[in-house]
Amino acid sequence: MTFKILKTKNQDGILTITISRPEALNALNTAFFDEMDHLLDDISNDDSVKIIIITAEGKAFVAGADIAEMVNKNSIEGTEFSVRGQKVFRKMEHLDKPIIAAINGFALGGGLELALACDIRLASDKARFGQPEVNLGLIPGFAGTQRLPRLIGTANALWLLMTAEMIDAAEALRIGLVQKVFVPEELIESANKMAQLILGKGPKAVKKIKKVVRKGMEADFDSGSQLEAQEFGTLFGNEGEEGMRAFLEKRKPKF
Repeated sequence: MTFKILKTKNQDGILTITISRPEALNALNTAFFDEMDHLLDDISNDDSVKIIIITAEGKAFVAGADIAEMVNKNSIEGTEFSVRGQKVFRKMEHLDKPIIAAINGFALGGGLELALACDIRLASDKARFGQPEVNLGLIPGFAGTQRLPRLIGTANALWLLMTAEMIDAAEALRIGLVQKVFVPEELIESANKMAQLILGKGPKAVKKIKKVVRKGMEADFDSGSQLEAQEFGTLFGNEGEEGMRAFLEKRKPKF
């Protein structure tokens, strides 16, 4: 598939995906979801991709869903658009490779929902965050009502969802919406440094951490713990043995 919205660059296993629709503040439309869907399928079968960074061009990360595309949809079409976005973002969560969001500017509405579907969120100190759908008489459609409270708690999520208040990067950091904040010039470099740090860890262990945490968040504690024990055990006589022997022998592991 030829991509018109997404630009990609793979450097030493780190695939940077740049959303390039700056004339529309990178608003999410059907074409974006089609491209991202195909790209995720390609990534899942590409062993040269170890970790992903998602960022964007211009002053916005993603300023929301494309209102110009949505305004003439009827109820059925609106539901279909919501389901389409949900499936793509769900595929991001199920991908067995870490995804870092490098949020360079406005992450509003669907843009924040995209960031929520990533595993780690890093932000420029110029970034702004919000779920302004209620201003339009709408609610989030890409599972923002589900991911946001799981990440920052019910009260904080309801505050942002009901008031449509926009918050800055410092507040986003305070409430756990993002993990680190950088000056704009250091954002991508810092995202790459974090990606390289993760790449230095046990690759099978990293994949299993994502799997166990993601599935565990959707299960009861005992079921999640059982899954953890199972996946923990699979690393013995495997990658884990090399890591433990390297520790005892005071050398770097050869994963």
